[in-house]
Amino acid sequence: MLKIGEVATQSGVPVKTIRYYEALGLLQAADRTEGKFRLFHPAVIARLAFIKRLQSLGLSLQEVRECLSIYDRGELPCHDIKSKLEEHVADLERRIIELTNLRTELLKVLADWAIEPQPEPGIICPNLDPSIASQSKDLFPSQG
Repeated sequence: MLKIGEVATQSGVPVKTIRYYEALGLLQAADRTEGKFRLFHPAVIARLAFIKRLQSLGLSLQEVRECLSIYDRGELPCHDIKSKLEEHVADLERRIIELTNLRTELLKVLADWAIEPQPEPGIICPNLDPSIASQSKDLFPSQG
């Protein structure tokens, strides 16, 4: 059995994070010492590595918990993980399109930028007239 500090050292995960994961139900201490120190089974090191790997692939802790729940029921979570990763790829593709559109818009704004614009009544920055704002809403309808 490993104390929490040993788990932290071996896994590279801070003690505070291990406690947080335990509170979320991602980990479970196997036992406690008489002094109430947490004791973990050595297999927790592999579980922490798995958690870190899923997070590095973009899964949330809630998604990680769902995968671990499947595993804890004695099943392999591979199908569920694949499904979640496919969803993340689709989200990334949408975000890439949005960011590409934003980059195009920013380059257009900068290309049309007047070095010393003339003041206009009621216009805070003449380089950013209202027609540009309405174009941005067309590019990002979810933000409008």
